[in-house]
Amino acid sequence: MTANILLLEDDQQLSDTVKQFLIYQGYEVHCAYDGLQAQEIAYEKHIDLMLLDVKVPHMSGFDFLKEVRKEGVEIPAIFITSLNAVEDVEKGFALGCDDYIRKPFALKELLVRVESLLKRSFGTHEEKVDLGDGLRFDIKELILMQNEEKVSLKTKELKLLALFLQHSNELLEYEKINETLWEYDEEPSSGSLRTYIKRLRAAIGKEKIETIKNIGYRFVG
Repeated sequence: MTANILLLEDDQQLSDTVKQFLIYQGYEVHCAYDGLQAQEIAYEKHIDLMLLDVKVPHMSGFDFLKEVRKEGVEIPAIFITSLNAVEDVEKGFALGCDDYIRKPFALKELLVRVESLLKRSFGTHEEKVDLGDGLRFDIKELILMQNEEKVSLKTKELKLLALFLQHSNELLEYEKINETLWEYDEEPSSGSLRTYIKRLRAAIGKEKIETIKNIGYRFVG
């Protein structure tokens, strides 16, 4: 499954360079050039990882991360900055960042850190997960196979299955599911969600998805 990355960087040239590099690596990149733009993207898009410059207009990267962490957003974050003082590094981690990379940096080093954090965030699952009874699911490509035949499911149903596998045995509340399945310009539908759950149960086994009444669902791995 393609990971969505928020890139907060006010240097247009560096932003373009990092964006093109990450797109080439298979990621989707949403660029912000100031802290307020970053806030809008973080709340409107499903973001899997944040790359944050510190010295940006309107709201610093530090203040931006502080605000989103106050809202309970636990998306992994890497600070990209020219600040060198130990105090700045300490502040970044105290605010809830997961990693720190100093400018100038090699794009390959950035990629290693991004991949490491995403792997940790998505769990330790292999890209192809054995679901039993001849079923295998490719999380990256969003393809469910029954023995050697592709199982016909809609994109949102496959995204939902990927979300369940990334949070196996965890309670997934409706809000989290809606954030993943629907884009900011789409209206979440409880009726559609119930249909997706029904079709997934038919494909992988009814017992694998528990309904937690009025709260959400749990995948039993």
